[in-house]
Formats: sequence, structure tokens, C-alpha cells
Amino acid sequence: MASHSRFSSQRRVALPGSTRQPFELDAGTGITGKAKVLDATETISTSVIVYPKEPLDQSRLGRPDYRLTQSEFVKRHGPHPDALSLIEAFAEEFDLQINKPRHAGPCTLHLTGTLAALQHAFGVSLSMRELNGEHYRVREGDIQLPEELSGHIVAVLGLDNRPQARTHFRIATPHASNISYTPVQVAQLYGFPASASGAGQTVGLIELGGGFRQSDLNTYFNKLGLPAPVPTVVSVDSGTNSPGTASGADGEVMLDIEVSAAVAPGTNIAMYFAPNTDQGFVDAISTAVHDTVNKPTVISISWGGPESSWTAQAMTALDSACQAAAALGVTIIVACGDNGSTDGVAGTANHVDFPASSPHVLACGGTTLKSNGSTIASEVVWNETAIGEGATGGGVSTVFALPSWQANSHVPSSTTSSGGRGVPDVAGDADPSTGYSVEVDGEALVIGGTSAVAPLWAGLIALANAQNKTSAGFVNPTLYESTNVKAFRDITQGNNGAFSAGPGWDACSGLGSPNGALIIQSLAKGLGT
Repeated sequence: MASHSRFSSQRRVALPGSTRQPFELDAGTGITGKAKVLDATETISTSVIVYPKEPLDQSRLGRPDYRLTQSEFVKRHGPHPDALSLIEAFAEEFDLQINKPRHAGPCTLHLTGTLAALQHAFGVSLSMRELNGEHYRVREGDIQLPEELSGHIVAVLGLDNRPQARTHFRIATPHASNISYTPVQVAQLYGFPASASGAGQTVGLIELGGGFRQSDLNTYFNKLGLPAPVPTVVSVDSGTNSPGTASGADGEVMLDIEVSAAVAPGTNIAMYFAPNTDQGFVDAISTAVHDTVNKPTVISISWGGPESSWTAQAMTALDSACQAAAALGVTIIVACGDNGSTDGVAGTANHVDFPASSPHVLACGGTTLKSNGSTIASEVVWNETAIGEGATGGGVSTVFALPSWQANSHVPSSTTSSGGRGVPDVAGDADPSTGYSVEVDGEALVIGGTSAVAPLWAGLIALANAQNKTSAGFVNPTLYESTNVKAFRDITQGNNGAFSAGPGWDACSGLGSPNGALIIQSLAKGLGT
């Protein structure tokens, strides 16, 4: 360790939002006692997110006159120089290596060192615990920073590597009444423009596990009579394209690719593979948002977890990445979960899924869609909990305040003074019993879940970007305008447990499912084109 002790001698203060609750309070998580001895000599890399030179003007996000290039963003909203100089001195004192990860957000730094050095630097005690048969590195309590660093760091991620998110897809259980559609058929039912192309656009897909095989994509798209996409793989925090089995995360990965690329043929697909940790999730989104090589204008996310399962620092960091996307003209679309109004949390309280609850993403709920030939015969809120087959997420955030563009949507009151953002914003076919025919690991499967709705909308936004010749960016303010009500098919029947559908926006189907051509026109008007 360096001989000087500038930071070592300072009083320690808790990093706001870094609290991890004691394990005994995490009932039902499968966590057991200490199972392995921590190897203090192991080297890991943490993501330290620092405050920018100046914050974004959140009130202007989504306006066509407030859109930055990557270089403008870095110049205005890059890391504060005081934070950088402090982190450099801090890293040197505690024998940590500091580097700027490729592509990642300008305010993200990687500090790498041994577990012993990192525990000393951040005032934490790490241990190895068993969670659902796997061993993970975990911490409890707060991250303790030297007083001089207080107010300069947003988040320190990567000390704890427990799984953060879950997939939001469901494989259909065979029933005589089941029906299924190809993504192309779903797009036709929703009025996506015939013969439209996403050529020139790139959809970014965030994946926290699993993988794809190009041979499966070739087989699937050959059946559809469409050219098969050849996804570009971007590794984040050593994440890899690691195909396994259809019942694992491969179902998520293949669903995302096949739906988005089938409804927007010609679209490029960029895959951001990262570990399933809060660090991996945040770094993946930030990497995609600031990727100057692949340049996705739409990012689809089908992973998430209840707000209550996140630390406040991780939510702040991830939402900051979504704000950056809005400023850069990148649309982020997120599935809102498949476990109804409780979001799968034990007990009777209602919960919403994050990052769907971020006010800077388009959150997608689910419906049950039945057709009569080429037209929609009926569409109601997806809720099959009576037979154990899930229901759309939705409700009211306890973390994020009601956005101004949702002020006239009659969102139910939050249970906390800080919350209020209503979820979802939009909807689409998600019921596995009216699901999507896909190909996963050599198997023809029918899959549903709100995981299907996010790439469906991502494909629609890609088509809009191609047709309107500019990226739609942060679409929520535009879509919520009263003049665009006809761009949606209002879902007025069904519920997700605590919340029922009705005329206009509701906390289980949002504004409704898309009338594709009118959505594209609405986005063009929002851009002033």
C-alpha cells in the first residue's frame, strides 16, 4: 500500500443509497449461511460512477430542441474533474488500478484490486454465501467512503455479485385452447406498415445471461421468408454469448432477437452481454447508450426485478444512464414483469418492476390477443394467475415521482411520498396462451411474457426511425399527448390483481396496444417532421 494516508486517516461516511439489508431480513431468497471462505487475494473490478460536470435538464428531455451528440454529452456532462482527481489519488493510496472501460458512460470508472484492498478502500466486509445452490460474494450495510469523497460518487457497484434481475418470458403450457402467432402476424394485427424496413437502424438488446446460435436464427428466419440477422456481440464486464438450454436464459435472448428483427426486417441487432449483477446491468445499459461503433437508436430490455430488490444507488445509476439515452436521442424500452401487481414479492403489497419504473423508459405491459383472420377479435389484460401462468406487471412506483407527462393520466396515489410514476406506459400481446412462435436451441416453442412486448415495441420504433429519417428518442412525452389517443387500441377489460383496466391509461395496460402506422405518424409530429 502507498505510504501516504490521506484518505485512510479521514472519518468515514456512508455512501447514500448503498445500504444492503442483513440476510436474515431477505426471507424466501434461498440465502444460507457462510458456505465458502472468501479469497482475499482474488482480484475483481468495481464500477465507480461519479457525478458529472453538470446535470441534465430533465424538464427538457424528449424535446427535439434538446438533443446532444456523444461529443457534446461528454463535454457538458462528463465526469467532474474534481471527482476524477480525487478518485485517482484514492485509487493510488489503496493500491487499486483505475481505468475507463471501453464504450461505457463517461462518468463510469473501473477500480480493480484484490478483495482485501477493496474492502479496506470502501469500508466493507465481504463474505461468500450460497444462494439457490450457487456461491456469491455479498456484503451487508453501507459502503463507507472517506469523508473527502462524499458528494462526488453516485454509486460503487460490483462488490456484491448476487443476481440482480430475472427474465420476463414464459414458455406456453400446452392447452387445447392455445393459439400462437409469428411476430410478423402480431405486427400485422397491430397495423405495422406493410413491407416496412428497419434498414439503417440498430436495436440494442441487453442480455444478462444465455446466448444464441446463428444456425437457429438462420432456420427461423428462413421459415419466415426473411433475411436472418447476424447480431453483433458486445462483451460488457466479461459477459459472453453463452447459449445453454431453451428453458434457461436462451429463451429470453432468442425471443428478443426474433421478435425485434422479424417485425422490423433489415434492422441491425447489437447484443450487450453482461453478468446478472447490478454492476453488469448498469454497465450494459451505459455501454449501449454510449456505443459510438454500433450506434443503437433503440434499446430493448426484458430483464428486471422489484424496486424493493434494488439498492437506491444502483437505481440512481441505472436511471442516470436512461436519462443520458433520452438526451442522446436513444429510446429505451423495458418489460414490466410477469407476476401481476405484486411483482412476485411475497405478501399482499403491490410492487412495480425496475428498470420499467424509471421515468425515462417506455414500460411495456401485456395483453391476451385473439384474432379473427387479419383483424383483432378481442384484447384484454393478460392475467392467467388462476392457472399459475402469470399476469402483466403494473402499478405505481414507490421510488420515482409522477412525471409531468403523466400528470393527466389519473395515476393512483403512491404508497410513499417520493413515488408516483405509473407503470406500464404501453402494452402488447404477452399471454403465453396467445404467444409467439419462436425457435430456441433447435426447438420450436411458443413463448409469451412482457419480454415479448419490449422487442415488439423496439421493432416498431426502429421502423419509425427509418421512416421518419431521425431517431424518436425519448418518446413518452409525445405518446402521452391527448392528440395521439387514436394511435392506441385502448384496453378496457381485465386486471393484473390490484389494478383494473378502463378507458384511457391504467396501471395494467398503460395507454394500450399500438396502432403501428399511427404511432409512427405521432412520433413524426413529435419530432416536428
